Amino acid sequence: MKRALSLCLLMVAAAPVWAQRAEPLPKELEGVGIEDRPGAQVPLDAVFFDEDGREVQLGSLVAGKPTILALVYYRCPMLCGLVLQGLLEGLKGLPQDAGKSFQVVTISIDPLETPTLARLKKQTYLAEYGRPGAAEGWRFLTGREREIRRVADSVGFSYRWNEQRQEYAHGAGLFVLTPKGTLARTLYGVMFQPRTLQLALSEAREGKTSLGEKILLYCFHYDAEQGRYVVAAQRLMRLGGLTTVVVLGTWLVVSWRRQRREGS
Repeated sequence: MKRALSLCLLMVAAAPVWAQRAEPLPKELEGVGIEDRPGAQVPLDAVFFDEDGREVQLGSLVAGKPTILALVYYRCPMLCGLVLQGLLEGLKGLPQDAGKSFQVVTISIDPLETPTLARLKKQTYLAEYGRPGAAEGWRFLTGREREIRRVADSVGFSYRWNEQRQEYAHGAGLFVLTPKGTLARTLYGVMFQPRTLQLALSEAREGKTSLGEKILLYCFHYDAEQGRYVVAAQRLMRLGGLTTVVVLGTWLVVSWRRQRREGS
């Protein structure tokens, strides 16, 4: 148990590093990790089984909305539960509901898992999420090996079965897709602040954002090592300088006009 916990923590801590440069890995983690692939197209024609055992295409679940994709497996002893709980806590902090302005799709990487198990997981998380109408906005899928691999490979999610331990070795993170199913942002780790999810979803909307969201996206950038959005200091300084110039210019124009009126 202690060794499993150590490996899980190692995967969480090192995932961003592995995604950016090649380094020697523990034997248990060879061939495992998350490679950031911004702009990659997810196969929207990939077919899975929903919680009721019906075949569904991934594209029908994305449904033309920004989508948070989680690749886990439902019988995972530790790491997947941390990812899903982190996602849940982040979602609970958002003002928008899943299914309205964005979608959430959870796919099991284990082809032996069943729709029944997916349905039980969904019931557990939706009960804690507590948002009305979220059943169609947060889906839990199972599928065949080929279709699972197609999706996982497209977003750079590498995993493998550990025969000795009888479990999957995999990284920790989420993938935020555009309404067209391209990868907009990879979020590393197991904790996802509401602001992190909000900004990632704003990025994924492909320019269809409010003025407030555009300003936030200008002032923040995603730091993979910290697993969250942080202040872009240089951009903020430029914005502050621009604001100062605008305010000063406005004051000068107003003062000049007042002096003209007083002198006439």
